[in-house]
Amino acid sequence: MNLSSSSCSSLGLESNPISSRAAVSSAAVLFANHKRAANVNGLLGVRKPFVKFPASSAITCSASSKPVGAVAEKDQKKVVGESGSSALGRIESLSQVSGVLGCQWGDEGKGKLVDILAKHFDVVARCQGGANAGHTIYNSEGKKFALHLVPSGILNEETTCVIGNGVVIHLPGFFKEIDGLESNGVSCEGRILVSDRAHLLFDLHQIVDGLREAELAKSFIGTTRRGIGPAYSSKVIRNGIRVSDLRHMDTFPQKLDLLLSDAASRFQGFNYGPEMLREEVEKYKRYAERLEPYITDTVHFMNETISQQKKVLVEGGQATMLDIDFGTYPFVTSSSPSAGGICTGLGIAPKAVGDLIGVVKAYTTRVGSGPFPTEILGKGGDLLRFAGQEFGTTTGRPRRCGWLDIVALKYSCQINGFSALNLTKLDVLSDLPEIQLGVAYQVDGTPVKSFPADLRLLEQIKVEYEVLPGWQCDISSVRNYSDLPRAAQQYVERIEELVGVPVHYIGIGPGRDALIYK
Repeated sequence: MNLSSSSCSSLGLESNPISSRAAVSSAAVLFANHKRAANVNGLLGVRKPFVKFPASSAITCSASSKPVGAVAEKDQKKVVGESGSSALGRIESLSQVSGVLGCQWGDEGKGKLVDILAKHFDVVARCQGGANAGHTIYNSEGKKFALHLVPSGILNEETTCVIGNGVVIHLPGFFKEIDGLESNGVSCEGRILVSDRAHLLFDLHQIVDGLREAELAKSFIGTTRRGIGPAYSSKVIRNGIRVSDLRHMDTFPQKLDLLLSDAASRFQGFNYGPEMLREEVEKYKRYAERLEPYITDTVHFMNETISQQKKVLVEGGQATMLDIDFGTYPFVTSSSPSAGGICTGLGIAPKAVGDLIGVVKAYTTRVGSGPFPTEILGKGGDLLRFAGQEFGTTTGRPRRCGWLDIVALKYSCQINGFSALNLTKLDVLSDLPEIQLGVAYQVDGTPVKSFPADLRLLEQIKVEYEVLPGWQCDISSVRNYSDLPRAAQQYVERIEELVGVPVHYIGIGPGRDALIYK
């Protein structure tokens, strides 16, 4: 759907040239009602209040949107929601080595599914990224935990958590996370293994991250400024420092001096002197002593675990559309959050990897700069953000919000070969009289068959939408698929039909129990 700037302005929406974001004509009216209700119900502090919209809120969409009334008329098999032993059977049928990966631009809710699945696996492993990941999970008492480096399986007492060689580790943050878990009654002793091959992320990397973003000015990437990119840069240009180097404090100062000197020569704003080096070395001597019990040859451990027929669950950070190769480059992360990163980030063979579950929101969000074809701008995007509480776990930054992008989702499914999807936050859409799906791209009337690499081409894209009816009732207490409103089932089944991958898990709230097995 392509609206002129003038029509966008009249709706209270804005057009965005970098992503050719398709402003949606229905958003202004239906979200205006939502805003009034939000002011009454304190929307900022609530995950999703249900607001009943009057029939007058229904909007006739423009010609580029195709109604999908035919979907409701289809003869489809009734899928009865699974519970109890049948749901358990589905989980236990997952492959010996399975993975949970993000399909979009991150923040899909991967941590919750990992937490739920973890009790059925012996090991939960992180394979890439660093503390830029922010996974929010809740324990059985409803207590909230925000994890950044520690795998989300940590709340399950029988699970061993592995931080693999592909992860970059900021030790002050890592110890702070462990201290926070321990103070809340979560035992970490003997349960977290850190790869001796993993690279260390220093405070200097965080400083450099900020300096580089400032240099880029208006073309900045929008990173978390957690030093992830600079740490991976050190790794790739081969002057990085690994966890195993902490065992050799005789050579550690020289290696750290090389890193600090390099940063100082590159950035005028980076002040480095002998005193800084002495302080850092002394600090890392203490860190080395504390980290020693965690340090493990995780490549050997992972392969021994697999040979012993134990079950492994891999937890991805970020998501495919942020992949350094497959994402919206350069507006991406610095690692490989797609399927290939599992093998390189843990040292396990491709043939060992089985089922991969893709986690996708019922709509789309992204943080930072970069293309976002289905973004809803203005008040519409703001109110969807508040309804879904779309603020970053790691940075607190507001997330950009838009309709579900089927083109990007199909692309992600192709790259990763997902055996199933976890559709999250379906409850957030419950207030809407109509819901749109971005089903196709075109440029000057010519279809674009897949998600393009060319940012200039992305700027010219017009999104074709399908419109489905909303269900306009609270679904947060539903636990069986067959009990969902027919319109909600329609939405789920249309996504399955378009991407060719079944939806096995449906999130309808933040808690552990707020999950439907389909």
